[in-house]
Amino acid sequence: MFKVNIRPLFFYLISPFLFCWVVSCDSFQTDSKGSAILEKIESVIMREIPDEYDPVNALMLLPLNPKPGENFRILATGGRNITKAKIIVSSPSGILESINTNYGKELPFWRIDEFAGSSVGNYKVSLIIDKNEVSILTFEIALQEEIAQKGSVWKTKRGWDSGMETIYSAWVSALFQDSNEQKFWPALHEVTQNKDHNFLYNHLSMEEDNPESKIKVIMEPDCADNPFFLRAYFAWKLGLPFGFHVCDRGYVGSFPQTGQWVTNENSTSKTNPVLAFNSFVRRIMDGVHSGTARTALDNENSDYYPVSLERESLRPGTVFADPYGHTLILVSWQPQTKDHPGLLLAVDAQPDKTIAIKRFWKGNFLFNTSEVVGEPGFKAFRPVIFNEGKLSLMKNETLNASAGFASFSLQQRKMESEDFYHSMERIINPKPLDPEAAMMNLIQALHEQLLVRVKSVANGEDYMKSHPGSVIPMPSSANGIFQTGGQWEDFSTPNRDLRLLIAMDAVLDFPGRVSRYPEDYDISKTRSLEEIKIDLQILLDKKVAGLSISYTRSDGSIQELTIAEILKRKDAFEMAYNPNDGIEIRWGAPENSDERSTCHRQASAYQQKTMQAVRKWFIQRLHPPT
Repeated sequence: MFKVNIRPLFFYLISPFLFCWVVSCDSFQTDSKGSAILEKIESVIMREIPDEYDPVNALMLLPLNPKPGENFRILATGGRNITKAKIIVSSPSGILESINTNYGKELPFWRIDEFAGSSVGNYKVSLIIDKNEVSILTFEIALQEEIAQKGSVWKTKRGWDSGMETIYSAWVSALFQDSNEQKFWPALHEVTQNKDHNFLYNHLSMEEDNPESKIKVIMEPDCADNPFFLRAYFAWKLGLPFGFHVCDRGYVGSFPQTGQWVTNENSTSKTNPVLAFNSFVRRIMDGVHSGTARTALDNENSDYYPVSLERESLRPGTVFADPYGHTLILVSWQPQTKDHPGLLLAVDAQPDKTIAIKRFWKGNFLFNTSEVVGEPGFKAFRPVIFNEGKLSLMKNETLNASAGFASFSLQQRKMESEDFYHSMERIINPKPLDPEAAMMNLIQALHEQLLVRVKSVANGEDYMKSHPGSVIPMPSSANGIFQTGGQWEDFSTPNRDLRLLIAMDAVLDFPGRVSRYPEDYDISKTRSLEEIKIDLQILLDKKVAGLSISYTRSDGSIQELTIAEILKRKDAFEMAYNPNDGIEIRWGAPENSDERSTCHRQASAYQQKTMQAVRKWFIQRLHPPT
C-alpha cells in the first residue's frame, strides 16, 4: 500500500502521462494497481501556501498529454489573488511566456494561461504570487501511444475531493462564461465544442470535441439529464468516478426511492473511448428522470445532497430541482452594484434538446414543499470516493465547509415558498435595493421570458402549418398535460405558461412587496410606504406600456403586443398552451377582436373541455404532483 500524508490545501502533483490532481484531505491511499501507477511518477513536489495568501485549490495541465508542438494551457483555481498571479513555464527551449490568459472573477476564482507548443522534453510550471513561488507542477511532452478502450466505460484513476469539486465548479463557470439570457444552443455538445470556453476541449487528444471529427461526443439531454451529462463528461475527461441511481418516481407521501447504481466501471462492448462515452450517456438518459433529483434530502444513497442557502454553497455546478420536475444548473453570479441588482444565472435543457440560460427569479425557479412529490431545492452532486479499487458515496456528515465541500443542510426541508424567495433575494442582493431598479429588473426578466415564448409558440405553429389538417393528441389528465412526451411535449407550453403566470404575478405584486419588506429596499424615511407604493405603481404602468413583443399571425401579418396588454390578458394564458389552437388564441386575442379575426384553427370541443378541467391548477399557480 502506497500512502502519502499531506495537509489540506497542498498541491499533489503527478506526471502528465496520467493526470494532475490536488488532494485536499489528510491522506490518500491507492490499491496495488494504484501503487504500480504511482511508481511511474517522476516527481512529487508539495508546497504549503503561506497564510498571507488565499488558498490555491488546484493546478492542472490541459490537455492531459500535449503533443509536441501543440499549444497547452495551465489552469489554476483558488482565492481572489489567483487573478493577479503569474504562471511561468520552463521548457527545454527556455522560459515560455503566456500568450493568452482568461479569468473567472467570481467564486470559484480561476485563471487559464495558454502557452505555445514546444518540443519533446521535461517542463516545469511555477505559480508566482507577490514574487513568491507558491506551487510547482512538472510534466513531460512526449510521443503518444494510441488510447485503447478495455472493459469499463472508463477507468477510475482517483476519487472526488474538494479540489476536484472546485475545478468542476470552475469548469462549469468557464463553459458558460459571458452568457446572457438571450443565449441558447441547439444541443449540449455544441456548448462543449467551444474550445474558447471549454478548457477540457479535446483533453484526451482524440479530437473528441472537434465538430468536424468523424467520431465525436454527442450529448442531447433533457432537463433531468443535463446535470448528469455535464458531470459525466467532466469525470470522463479526468478519470474520476461517476454514477447514477435508477429511481422510481415516487408519489405524494412517498419520496422517490433509489435502486441500482450504474457507474463508469460497468462493462461496455465499445472499444473506442468516445463511442463508449456516447453509449453511456444514452444509458443515463434512459435511467434518469424528474424524480431522480427529488429523493429525500437525507437519503445518503442519492445522487444529490441538499446544500445550505448561502453564497459559498451555491456555486456554479449546483443543481436546482423544482417540485414539478424541472432541473437547472447554476453557472454564474453577477454581483450587486450601486446601479444594478445582482444576478444569478443558470442553464437548463428543454424537451427539444436546446440549452438556454435562465436567471433566478420566481418565473424560472419554482419552489414549493406542500403536496409535492419528493423534496426539491438546491443540491450538489454527492462526491464519489475511490478507495482500494472500490467506489462509494460520501456520507452526509463528511460534507461540510471545513472539508472544502458545499455544506450538507436540511434548511430547505418544508421551507415556505415566501421564505425561500426572500432568503435567495438577500443572498443575490445583500445590500438594500433601489426599488425602481429592482422593479425594472423584474420587468426585464418578464420581457425576456415572453421573447422565449414567442419562439416556442412559433415552433408549434410552424409544425401545424406544415401538417395541415393534423391534430396533436392531448392527454386527458392534468399530469399528462404537464408531463407527457412526444409531439404534445414538443409543441405545447403548459409548464412554460404556468411559470409565465407566476412571473406576471411577481411583476404586478412588486409595489406591494416593497411595502411588505421595506428593509430590503433603499427607500426614503420621509415618505410613507403607501406613497412609495403608489409611485411605484405609476412607474410600473409606464414601463410595461413601453416594452413589447411581436408574433406572426395566421395570415402572415405581424401583431405587436405591449407587456401592459399581455398583463391584461393574464387569465387567457391559463388556456393558451394547446398547439391545436391558432396562434392568436395562444396569445390571448379576445373573441370578436380584429386580432382574432385571422385565426382559423381551434382545439376541439373535447380538448377545450379537458383544458377547462385542468385550468384550476393554473388559477392556483400550482403544478399537479408529478
